[in-house]
Amino acid sequence: MNHRDKSRRKILGIIIAMAIVAFCFTPQYRNTVKFPEQLRMTDDQITEVVVGFPLTVHVRPDQDNIVKVNGNPLNLFGRTIDFGRPVSIEPVSLGKVTLEFRLLGFIPFKRLAIDVIPRLKLHAGGHSIGVLLHSDGVSVVGLSAVNGTDGRTHYPARDAGVEIGDLITDINGQPVSDDEQVAQLVDEIGRLGQPAVLTIRRNGQVQTRTIRLVLCEETRRYRMGLWIRDGAAGVGTMTFFDPQSRRYGALGHVIADMDTNRPIEIEDGQIVAASVSRIEPGKRGQPGEKIGTFSHNRDAIGTIDRNTPFGIMGYLFKPPESNLYSEPLPIAMMNEVRPGPAKIVTVISGRKLEEFDVEIVRVNPQPTPHAKGMVIKVVDRRLLAATGGIVQGMSGSPIIQDGRLVGAVTHVFVNDPTKGYGVFIEWMIIDSGILESQQNISAA
Repeated sequence: MNHRDKSRRKILGIIIAMAIVAFCFTPQYRNTVKFPEQLRMTDDQITEVVVGFPLTVHVRPDQDNIVKVNGNPLNLFGRTIDFGRPVSIEPVSLGKVTLEFRLLGFIPFKRLAIDVIPRLKLHAGGHSIGVLLHSDGVSVVGLSAVNGTDGRTHYPARDAGVEIGDLITDINGQPVSDDEQVAQLVDEIGRLGQPAVLTIRRNGQVQTRTIRLVLCEETRRYRMGLWIRDGAAGVGTMTFFDPQSRRYGALGHVIADMDTNRPIEIEDGQIVAASVSRIEPGKRGQPGEKIGTFSHNRDAIGTIDRNTPFGIMGYLFKPPESNLYSEPLPIAMMNEVRPGPAKIVTVISGRKLEEFDVEIVRVNPQPTPHAKGMVIKVVDRRLLAATGGIVQGMSGSPIIQDGRLVGAVTHVFVNDPTKGYGVFIEWMIIDSGILESQQNISAA
């Protein structure tokens, strides 16, 4: 090979490299890279994926007759499609299928996992609820000193390696569930001259800590040097409930301990009917709040059995009444939500449900579940006058667009209370257990 041939090959290599780099900045390449890896769709929904690049690929499913591609049913032999044209995916039956896309029929290119679910119809909520959570054990929210009868200051729990955020499930083999029980048990163990052996959960792992108890000078009781909490209570909003299974979802976000900011691991709990007595309006830099009243022992309307990243879930004893919607609404999947006008349903006085105008400012498509799926802005003048926008206690208020339930209010923007985040209803439904319940009903 002479010098001229080497130079030509070098120049050709540079041109090819530049072409590849240039292609990587084209919209077609970005569309190819952004081709989804997961897709959840309802049985009446047609989804279109636009790549816009003239690639011929072979698509093959791992299950027969779950979806159609470009109007043609897919069997295990697959078929060839053109990515230069929009690719339409249409359900044939309920179920899960994984599509594998191959270049030239044999080079793996993309995999798409599809889950076809029924088009659920759920009752919209908006009702104010009191939330009463009982944790699975007691949470450590602080470490304290104990002034002993020996005149010295002790830190028994800290010295034993107990940390803020630990969940104590039992002491010396006895399950614990509230602070009074723990105080009495620790004093009894101390008077027997024994240490307290704590079983704790930390970051999903079970550990033990042995604490040398100290007789407190002030109380004359044995103490560990811990501040603990056995649950949580507050006001929120119900998002939806299923008329068939009576499963419900509320809040749109996890309930975390106010001191440790860690999700509360619940043992059980209940929701009760609540009434809004007044509103503390939100201001820039200062979130507002619904002030609600409810009874701990009366008006229970359901259980709490899940505290998930997308809200609390449980079973209703009796469905709450709605003065707005007598019939359930169809849900909208994430890829059906669009920027534009919408409404939220919430309570600002007493127990009366009201609709208010909002604008969905931005929709963030999410390949994996996340609470901040959309940005909403309150544009209703009456709601702005009453609350200043989104306030605490409004979390869980259903978002309705084009007659469909699309999501729930989750967080307020601290520096602009007229705006906040919403979660897609899709994520809440997955966590709620409704799909499993409906499958069980169908199987029966």
